[in-house]
Amino acid sequence: MGVETTNARTTRHDMVDLTCFTLRAGAAGIREGRFTSEELANAYFARIQRYDRKIHAWAWIDHVRALARAGEADLARRKGSTVGPLHGMPIAVKDVIHTAGIPTGMGSAIFDNFVPAHSGACVDNLVVAGAYVQGKTITTEFATRHPGPTTNPWNTQFSPGGSSSGSAAAVAAGFTSAALGTQTVGSIVRPAAYCGIVGYKPSLGLISRFGVHPVSQTLDQVGVLTRTVDDAALLVASIMGSDPRDGATLIDFTPFSEIAALAERPEPPSIAVVRSPSWALADGDQRALLETNCATLARHGARMQQVELPARFAEAVGVIRTIQAAEAAANFRTMMQCDADRTSVEFRALFDRGMGIAAADYLAALDTRLVMRAELDALFCEFDAIATPPATGEPPQTIASTGSADFCAIWTLCGVPSVAIPTGLGPHGLPMGLQIVGKYLDDHSVLQTSLWCAKRLPFPFHPSL
Repeated sequence: MGVETTNARTTRHDMVDLTCFTLRAGAAGIREGRFTSEELANAYFARIQRYDRKIHAWAWIDHVRALARAGEADLARRKGSTVGPLHGMPIAVKDVIHTAGIPTGMGSAIFDNFVPAHSGACVDNLVVAGAYVQGKTITTEFATRHPGPTTNPWNTQFSPGGSSSGSAAAVAAGFTSAALGTQTVGSIVRPAAYCGIVGYKPSLGLISRFGVHPVSQTLDQVGVLTRTVDDAALLVASIMGSDPRDGATLIDFTPFSEIAALAERPEPPSIAVVRSPSWALADGDQRALLETNCATLARHGARMQQVELPARFAEAVGVIRTIQAAEAAANFRTMMQCDADRTSVEFRALFDRGMGIAAADYLAALDTRLVMRAELDALFCEFDAIATPPATGEPPQTIASTGSADFCAIWTLCGVPSVAIPTGLGPHGLPMGLQIVGKYLDDHSVLQTSLWCAKRLPFPFHPSL
């Protein structure tokens, strides 16, 4: 990890732990002059210096640069000007997302010295909203399966999940209030569940993927990891928008203002409880937690009804793996001709599988995906959201595996919004959670439902580092 250090100045906030603030609270504190962006940057860096030696969340971080960006934000505020809703806030960025002038290694030695000339659209939109890049968080190799050194802040013997490993760990460890991630199968929702935070993967097309190294153009999606549902809504609202460089974004969607000013839904939701075809993979503790969570929500007035998905959805994991492998093989073919020996066994296996997929099978998988999305749309005529597990249970007791993403496969395949909220602790004292899924492009509703559920399923945020 490249770390530039400076002595953190003593401030009038020595008795207040600024690292405990949510994204909204931090932005409000800076805007209202209760503390400065520079003071917040120093507080985060002090915590990073103390704990990241065992968490390994960062691929690159430069405190001198962060202080310069924070100082610019503070100067603008003193002159009576704030840039946007995230003015002065540091945001962590997954290391597959391009950042101009900042290394973007993508979890691979092949890109050790790669410094992009331009930023991803989501990063540019962060700057427009007043935020700055705090640092780059560790990703699995090319956002696929081979993990980096990141550990779970709740217990460093366990996986933080992947591929947004560093982003999830950084938020959970209190190194930042929010981070950007990406998801191709389960790379936001699963690490959020494992690390006891909120992970929000919006509907495909709400956030531009320009400047994100592609794995699968059909499946790749940008999302966020935060401490609260309303923080996730604010961050996504700040980076959403149409972009002609990513045709998936040229759609009609919920107005930004409704998502940014997220309010709890006025009445209890109607929720379909979906075990999914992957139910056999869930351990006993995850199954029990789902039942307990649903019973609690029902006591608070939610209409909870168990629903079986159509038989076609049993194909979802195979379909998503076919699309992912075929498109990854096409996207990485040139690189693999030169540098295959510098990739992991796991990545070579993905590439080789993709190269062996027949065009007819790939096209059939794409057709099946569209049929499944239509069938999901029909389900939402009766329900506000779906409740389902985000993972098989607690994270694996190893950092050599990021765990199974099967409980995320259907929702990512269909491009629908999903939110992971932490709801309990497993037998090893590690987080477990609930996944709330919504209708395609109805992100405002699924966020409202997630906020309603989260308030009735309280969870302690900070692990004991």
